[in-house]
Amino acid sequence: MAGRFEELADQVETELGNLAEKEVPSKQVGELVMERLRNLNEVAYVRFASVYRQFRDRTDFVRELEQMAQ
Repeated sequence: MAGRFEELADQVETELGNLAEKEVPSKQVGELVMERLRNLNEVAYVRFASVYRQFRDRTDFVRELEQMAQ
């Protein structure tokens, strides 16, 4: 599984490099990571999202899980 996460990081790095911009907002980086994590590993996605989106309580987790189920 670790190799798949490294591949994800490489994909994000490549996509950002292809943008030909000197700086990329951290929000854009976070969204790219979340998009790929969601397809790769749902648990890793929720864990990352909880920090990235600053979940405050269990209702935030439940809401995210419900959105994933749709």
